[in-house]
Amino acid sequence: MIALRQVSLQRGTQALLEGADLTLHAGHKAGIVGPNGAGKSSLFKLLLGELAPDRGEVEMSGGQRIAHMAQEVEALDRSLLDHVLDGHAELRRAEAALEAAREAGDDHREAELHGVIEALDGYSAPARAAQLLVGLGFSQADLDRPLASFSGGWRMRVNLARTLFMPSDLLLLDEPTNHLDLDALLWLEQWLTRYPGTLLLISHDRDFLDAVCDCIVHFDRRSLVLYRGNYTTFERTRAEKLALQQAEAAKQQARREEIERFVARFRAKATKARAAQSRLKMLERMGDIAVAHADSPFHFTLPAAEKTSHPLLVLDEARLGYRDEAGHESVQLDNVRLTLLPGQRIGLLGPNGAGKSTLIKSLIGELPLLAGKRVAGEHLKVGYFAQHQLEGLDLASTPFMHVQRLSPTASDQEIRNFLGGFGFPGNDVFGEVGRFSGGEKARLALALVAWQKPNLLLLDEPTNHLDLEMREALTEALAGFEGTVIIVSHDRHLLRASVDEFWRVADHRVEPFDGDLEDYRLWLKARLEGERREARGDKEERQVEEGAPKEDRKASRRAAAEQREKLRPLKKQRDRVEQTMDKVQSQLAEVEALLGDAELYTDSARKEELTTTLARQGELKSRLDDLEAEWLSAEEALEAMQAELGG
Repeated sequence: MIALRQVSLQRGTQALLEGADLTLHAGHKAGIVGPNGAGKSSLFKLLLGELAPDRGEVEMSGGQRIAHMAQEVEALDRSLLDHVLDGHAELRRAEAALEAAREAGDDHREAELHGVIEALDGYSAPARAAQLLVGLGFSQADLDRPLASFSGGWRMRVNLARTLFMPSDLLLLDEPTNHLDLDALLWLEQWLTRYPGTLLLISHDRDFLDAVCDCIVHFDRRSLVLYRGNYTTFERTRAEKLALQQAEAAKQQARREEIERFVARFRAKATKARAAQSRLKMLERMGDIAVAHADSPFHFTLPAAEKTSHPLLVLDEARLGYRDEAGHESVQLDNVRLTLLPGQRIGLLGPNGAGKSTLIKSLIGELPLLAGKRVAGEHLKVGYFAQHQLEGLDLASTPFMHVQRLSPTASDQEIRNFLGGFGFPGNDVFGEVGRFSGGEKARLALALVAWQKPNLLLLDEPTNHLDLEMREALTEALAGFEGTVIIVSHDRHLLRASVDEFWRVADHRVEPFDGDLEDYRLWLKARLEGERREARGDKEERQVEEGAPKEDRKASRRAAAEQREKLRPLKKQRDRVEQTMDKVQSQLAEVEALLGDAELYTDSARKEELTTTLARQGELKSRLDDLEAEWLSAEEALEAMQAELGG
C-alpha cells in the first residue's frame, strides 16, 4: 500500500502540494495526470525517498522492490543486452559470486549459487532481456552493439527495457512512450497490462492511459484527487463536477457550439470508411471533452492559406532514400505514386524504420528524390513540424522575437494575442527560449508553424513533450484546419480525431491502408508472427544436412498469389457496394436539402411535390440501409476469408 497523509511539498517558491491525501492499494495501475510543473515527477521522488515532504507523512508497505527509469545512461561501452541484464542487481551479484567460487575451486559454494541463480530465474534472463529489447523495436543484430552507437532516443528505449526487466513490486514510469513509435507503444501497452505489481504511470497519451490504468490520480490545485476507472472515465467524471461548479456558463456554451460546428462540417464526409466513422465519434465526444478541459490555458486555431492548388503536390514514380558522398544509394521507398488534394487528412502507419519520416522529408522537398518527379502546386505552402525543429530554435531569443522575425510588420498586440493561445500569456512571450522545458519549446515550434498559415500541414510525432491539455487543444485546432494534413504519431486519440484515411508505409512501398487502428494492430501482429515463423524456418533450414530437400520458395510465392486471387472478388464486391452507397448518400443529401425548404410545407400548390419528395426520401433511406447491410456482409466475408487463408 502507498499512503500520503496531509502531505505538503514546496520546490523553491512554488507550492506543489498542500495537505494532500492519497491511498493506493497493491496491484493498482494508476495514471498520474496534471499540467506540466504541477509536481508529478516530484511525487515519484517522494516515493523513492529522494525528497522529504515539508509536512505530513508518506507511508509505503515494507519490502517493496521499486523499479524506476533512469534518465541518463552512463555505461555507454556496455552492449544493449548486458545493460538490460545489469538491471537485475541481485542476479549480477550471484553471477559474480559464482565466478569467484569457480576460480577458488569451492564446489560446495558453486552448487549453492547455481541454486540461487535458478531461484532467480537467471538462466532464462538473457532470453527475457532480448525479448524486451525486440519488443521495443531493436533487431536481434542490435543486441550485442554498444549503447554508444545509438542516439539518445534509442538509449531511452534501452533504459525502459532495463526498468521493465528489474524485479519489482512497484513500477514508476515517467513518460515511457515519449521516444516510442506506434508499434513499440502497442507492445508496451500489452506488457504493462500483464504486469502483476503496482504501477504508477505519468503519461500524456490518453489512449495509453485508457488501456493500462484502472484509476487516475489528478493534480488539482495542489491536492491529489483519486478517480476510479481509466482516463476517459476520469475526464467524464471531472466534466460533470466542473459543469456543476462552473460559473462561466456562457463560455462553456460557446465552446460546445464551436465543437458542434466541427461535427457538422465533417459529418458529410465521414459516412463510410471505418477510420472516418471513428473520427466522427471522437468529434461528437469532444463536447464533453471540452468541458473537462474548459480551464485549459491553451486555445488556438490553425489558419490555412487563402489560396490553394488542385492538386497540391504529386510524387510520380519516385524513389525515396539517401545518397552518400560516393554516390551510393540507400533506397527506403520505391515506385511511390501519390497525389495530395486539398482537404485530405492522412495518417501514416508503418513499422519503425520503414520510411515514414523519409516520405515526409521528400514531400516537403527537404530530401531530394533519388529518381522520379516531385511536382508542387503553384500555391503550395508547407507547414512542417518535427522534433528536430526544437533544436533549431534560437535559444538566446524569445517567443515574441521568433514570430516578429517571420512577420516584421505584425503589431505587438497581434503577436502577443497569438502566442497567448499557445500558453505564453503576458510577459511569458519575452521569456528566454534557452530556459524553456521540452513542452514549452514544442509549443513554440507549433506556434511558428501555425503563424505561417500553410495549406499542407505535416506533423511528425507532434505530441512528444506536450501535456494532455495541449494535446486536446491541438486536436481541436486540427479539427478546424481547412488545409491538407499528414500526421505520423503514436497518439491514437489524435489520429482517430484528426484523420479520415490511413496510408501504410512498409516493405519499400506507400499504399492506402483499408482499415482503422485496430486493423493496423492486427496487421502488425500477423506480420510479427510471420517474421517469427520465417526465422524458425531459416533456422531449421540451416540445421538440415547438406543435400537434404529445402522449402520450395517458388511454390510458397505461388500459393500466396493464389490466396490474393481468392480475395480479389470479395474486395471488388465490397468496393462496388461502397461506390453505390456514395451515390445514394449524395442523392439523399439532395432530397433532404429540398425538404429543408419551409415553403414546401406551407404552399398548398406544392402539396404533391412534398408527397413525392418524402416518398423519395423514404426510398433512398431504405436503399441505403440495404446497401449498408450488403457492405457489412461483404466485409465480414472478406475478413473471414483473410482469417482462413492466414491460418
